[in-house]
Amino acid sequence: MAAHVMEKRMGLRHDGRMKMTQLQCLARRLVAATLTGGTLLIAGVSMPAAALPFEDTMAQRTLACTACHGPQGRAAPDGYYPRLAGKPAGYLYNQLLNFREERRHYGLMTGLIDPLSDAYLLEMAQYFASLDVPYPAPLPAQATAAVLRRGEQLVMHGDSGRKLPACVQCHGQAMTGVVPAVPGLLGLPRDYLNAQLGAWKAGQRRAHAPDCMQDIVSRLSREEINAVASWVAAQPLPANTHAVSAAPAAAPGKDSLRCGSAPLPAAGMPDTKAQK
Repeated sequence: MAAHVMEKRMGLRHDGRMKMTQLQCLARRLVAATLTGGTLLIAGVSMPAAALPFEDTMAQRTLACTACHGPQGRAAPDGYYPRLAGKPAGYLYNQLLNFREERRHYGLMTGLIDPLSDAYLLEMAQYFASLDVPYPAPLPAQATAAVLRRGEQLVMHGDSGRKLPACVQCHGQAMTGVVPAVPGLLGLPRDYLNAQLGAWKAGQRRAHAPDCMQDIVSRLSREEINAVASWVAAQPLPANTHAVSAAPAAAPGKDSLRCGSAPLPAAGMPDTKAQK
């Protein structure tokens, strides 16, 4: 089937009555990249083009996202594309900005979201944050008992002698995240956690100043990064997997960490994309 016919079936062709949205333009790119022999590849599954009637919903507009991140943003099975569903909207919005503005480096992500405005990125983030879908069971840990003990120590208690805070100090005691902008750690594969912590350490992933994650991870050894990732990835999910409203109070004599975050776009405010 010709690409222009597929575009029409998905509602991607526009006329004088309806302008094509920016993410519909993004979906057109997905069509062009994945349309082969009359089928569309969604989340690794080949399906007939006719099976995708036009709905003009955010769920359909974000097919370009779920092609890698799994249906409903549940995460892909390969261990490298993380879960989006249910993460705090502020965190997802921040990461979209970080990819677009190259504080995080992945060419496919940057290319997909580069045309999109701050307001649209926030709408996407809010959509995925609203999804409440089950987590898969964690895979059994393959690290040694000693490695897992070290990982648990760092995650739950930190290392006061090296001024390393516990991961739960920011990510919540149950590690399910803190609204509006701190993600949960549970439900992420070890390979993904290792890759992201390694990117922080290597300077390939950055955030708005003060970049507390870069500061913390720079003081971890590669062995400690693996220990943290191995222990976290093996933890079961609690009954309530939602992000909490506040992080645990800082221990007596300890200051709360200050971490940078992008402000949410407000009505009438200039769009940072438009300023580039």
